[in-house]
Amino acid sequence: MEQICFELQNVEVTFLDKEILKIKRLAIHQFDRIGIVGKNGSGKSTLIKMLAGIIQPTKGQVHRLVESGYFEQLEIPAIREADPALVGKLAVPKDSNQLSGGEQTRLKLAQLFTHYYEALLIDEPTTHLDQEGVSFLLDELRYYYGALVLISHDRAVLDELVTTIWEIDEGEIHVYTGNYSEYLAQKKLERLQQSQAHEQFIKEKNRLEKAAQEKMKKAEKVAQANRMSKKEARAKPNKSFMTKSKGTSQKSIQRAAKAIEQRVEKLQEVEAVKEDSPIVFRQSKAVELHNKFPIMADRFTLQVEGKVLLKEISFQLPLGKIVAITGNNGSGKSTLLSHIANMAPGLIISPKAKIGYFRQMSYQWTKDESVWEMMKNSSDYDEGLLRSVLHSMQFVGTDIQKHVKSLSGGEAIRLKLCELFLGEYNILLLDEPTNFLDIQAIEALEKFIKGYEGTIIFVPHDRTFIERVAEQVYVIEDQQLKLKD
Repeated sequence: MEQICFELQNVEVTFLDKEILKIKRLAIHQFDRIGIVGKNGSGKSTLIKMLAGIIQPTKGQVHRLVESGYFEQLEIPAIREADPALVGKLAVPKDSNQLSGGEQTRLKLAQLFTHYYEALLIDEPTTHLDQEGVSFLLDELRYYYGALVLISHDRAVLDELVTTIWEIDEGEIHVYTGNYSEYLAQKKLERLQQSQAHEQFIKEKNRLEKAAQEKMKKAEKVAQANRMSKKEARAKPNKSFMTKSKGTSQKSIQRAAKAIEQRVEKLQEVEAVKEDSPIVFRQSKAVELHNKFPIMADRFTLQVEGKVLLKEISFQLPLGKIVAITGNNGSGKSTLLSHIANMAPGLIISPKAKIGYFRQMSYQWTKDESVWEMMKNSSDYDEGLLRSVLHSMQFVGTDIQKHVKSLSGGEAIRLKLCELFLGEYNILLLDEPTNFLDIQAIEALEKFIKGYEGTIIFVPHDRTFIERVAEQVYVIEDQQLKLKD
């Protein structure tokens, strides 16, 4: 029997009277490979920090029976030992005070894999990582000999590494066997079964309600017959129902109708499956572009602080397409996007281009207004679409009444994406837009991109995201921008 590494019993975690997690019992065994999924704020990081011993539950016990290594996405790399061979393999610069986001992640991974732990607790390790870094991570974890607990928004990574999914929903953990794709298949089956059960519920409810109504009508006819005088009854031949008998008395029919109504009340209600309607961002005539290639370059060289990133490149980015620009960290992807956004000299950009730009940074608003007020003031779309867009990005219920100045980092990023897609732009530049988004928000962003009528150029690192939305993929290699087949 496999050794238990962690055990949670009667655990509750509350914050400001809000219940974050409620777990009766869960155990993690020696060779378990668990992926944790759920919406932003559902408690994923809280759970993994609790396993690591960084935070304690409000109630209950967490038994940590092995030594574990912990990786936290937002933590600045500590001064810890790191295997020089791993540091070199991950191309981490020696000056640790000047590291980019991707380089910080690489250093933390080198530190994590320098020692062997019987369990690894890893929270969003692919944030800021390019494909080369993701490949290193997969190589290290694919044959890792121990318990793995992983939070990731990268669906391909979850498919590759985990065999169990823990879904956190409203504080409870639901366990699914299989990787992320198998979990999705099970969720799809659940929705199908729920839809069928809902249809059966509605059908049976309607049948019983109709039967009860017919009984009540019959009871009313019997009552009318009983009120008629014998003379009136004799004047209306062939009215056999007027003959009073034990089986057709008014009270017995009413009792039968009441019994049917009680059966309706006892039916177990099954809610309808909530289906999201497609979202389409229609462009106004005022910002419509007609250039076949609104962004072009002819022998363009991109140089930053004396370092040549792109050398005499030529390209034509087509109107209305979804274009991905890929490449290793430091190859110039974000810098190229920044130059396009600023219409830098040497680039040929349509004079009618209205560019919306999402950068790799935290977003803050200074106006004293709510999320709803901000969206209404910055967009001409109707309220129905505004609410649908905000709901897709997890602004639900009273969330739209939150003041924009008080939003968390993740909320601010999601609101910025809503603002861009609802704005008066015809070209959107998205630099690593999936960083710090959960899977649900990434899937909402995919819907936004597919429903956008303008041109989109984005820098990604999520393979699944590229496969699902990109119509053209460019890669930066050897100072050149090449169109992938």
